[in-house]
Amino acid sequence: MDLGIFAKTFTRPELREILDAVVAAGLGTIQFNMALTTAGTSLPDEIPLALAARVRDEFAHRVLKMAAVSGTYNMAHPDATVRAAGGRRLDALIAVAPTMGTRLVTLCTGSRCAEDMWRWDRENASAEAWRDMRSSVEAAIGAAEAHNVTLGFEPEHNNIVSDAASGRRLLDELGAPAHLKVVIDPANLFPGGDLDCQADTLNAAFDLLGDDVVLAHAKDVKADGAIVAAGKGALDYDLYISLLRFAPRDVPLIMHGLTEAEVPACLAFIQNVLARIPPS
Repeated sequence: MDLGIFAKTFTRPELREILDAVVAAGLGTIQFNMALTTAGTSLPDEIPLALAARVRDEFAHRVLKMAAVSGTYNMAHPDATVRAAGGRRLDALIAVAPTMGTRLVTLCTGSRCAEDMWRWDRENASAEAWRDMRSSVEAAIGAAEAHNVTLGFEPEHNNIVSDAASGRRLLDELGAPAHLKVVIDPANLFPGGDLDCQADTLNAAFDLLGDDVVLAHAKDVKADGAIVAAGKGALDYDLYISLLRFAPRDVPLIMHGLTEAEVPACLAFIQNVLARIPPS
């Protein structure tokens, strides 16, 4: 299991400095974000092939692996014009992702909240919100198929796909397409930090989605719902790693939701869990 990190955990003026910091931390795998090369814009309107090639070369120079690149935009935004613009930018990223060195682009199924795609809105549960999100995903699948790229959506309790069951619903409604898979982050499956039945929730998530997981995130959650670095919350990491070990494919595990100062302790925590839970 490759252990990696979100590149944006490290704040540096230049891409090369960010990648050097990842190497210095003892990590070799990254989930990338174009904001690190485009003045803070995760999904620019255009991504020149020369820029994509430069990113690839900077990774190759340091023998780093790009597990995925973030293609998140609000796929359920209430304004169809905003959704369409996000879709065009996602298509541009999908087209150059292989040049950058990855064939996995991560998605956010979004929220009806126009101001923040990570905030719950009461309209998220509406049929209209599901329809608009599904349409956005379907359009992205077309681009992914054209460029032989896989899309990974992440069930998140504030989004339209809010849990494992709705993730399974999306896959099944779309015919479980080969180019649509799942990013699993168990900390996002516990709204308000309700961890009393976490074993049931985690086991059910892997029963429903385990065959389709292509990337895993490593962060933690406290009983009050606060998101913290792995090892600082109440998530049962032994169970989580066990479920990942028994999944049908070996997937990268990406540290997330931590500061640079927390990286050494978080890395040691996860390495200790991995040592306790050997591959199946």
